[in-house]
Amino acid sequence: MTLLITHPDALDHVNPPGHSEQVARLRVILDALADMDLDRADAVEAGDAALLRCHPQDYLDRIAAAVPTEGWAQLDADTFLSPGTWRAARLAAGAAVQAVDAVLDGTTRNAFCAMRPPGHHAETSTPMGFCTLGNVAIAAKHALDARGLARVAVVDFDVHHGNGTQDLLWDEPRARFFSTHQMPLWPGSGAPSDTGAHGTITNLPLPPNSDGRAFRKAMEQDVLPALDAFAPDLLLISAGFDAHADDPLAQLNWTTEDFIWATERLCDVARDHCGGRVVSCLEGGYDLSALANAVAAHVDVLRRRGDE
Repeated sequence: MTLLITHPDALDHVNPPGHSEQVARLRVILDALADMDLDRADAVEAGDAALLRCHPQDYLDRIAAAVPTEGWAQLDADTFLSPGTWRAARLAAGAAVQAVDAVLDGTTRNAFCAMRPPGHHAETSTPMGFCTLGNVAIAAKHALDARGLARVAVVDFDVHHGNGTQDLLWDEPRARFFSTHQMPLWPGSGAPSDTGAHGTITNLPLPPNSDGRAFRKAMEQDVLPALDAFAPDLLLISAGFDAHADDPLAQLNWTTEDFIWATERLCDVARDHCGGRVVSCLEGGYDLSALANAVAAHVDVLRRRGDE
């Protein structure tokens, strides 16, 4: 059975009115998953040891000190702290670590972390793009350093490039990072020439106004064969749903069926190489109806595949 990890305090990260990354994102997701047959657990905060594998102490101290007692503190053009943000961020990172432990301990085959703020834009010492901590990279380093895995793969299908995850895993030879994303689009990174210090990073930019066929072609030609060759001990997914045709922040035209297809194919890789062990973490997705539908479809695939 699939493990769903969330926490009510993730709702306490509150962005200014009109911000795309809003509390309602998590509310509609939890409503969409409410009747699904899942194991459920509250997230626990990531400890300092887990965070320090990706972020230096002075960065953690700087973010913690910037948290306001009321209102907002602005970190960049679109990244804000509210009084509840730092706990929510540590819970989001902690959920990813907790999910890794659960699948490696065999208490579940796969897990979905329904948490916010998202994480894949947070670089080593730079918060950006709604993100303060690199949740998926923190989970990958935990799996490698604390749990002793030899190979961990991360697949990011958010419409925006996972620049933070790339930065945090740039020098890590034991981790393979794959990102499909629209280009040109913020944050402007993710060129195919960015391959990491050990050739372990694969960026697959997709043109604006392309649809799921271009995505599926990139997955079939470049991602899935490389994953098979890498044979990961664990598969992590940065699950952004903002490539949906209804999403307001980008110009890809995927449907919910494309997310179902991708989840099925990634579960195939996990079945063949790591006993079905998949941890998926929520990233983007800003049209509430499309987000709820796509997340429910994604988690339903995990649930069905976890029961096989």
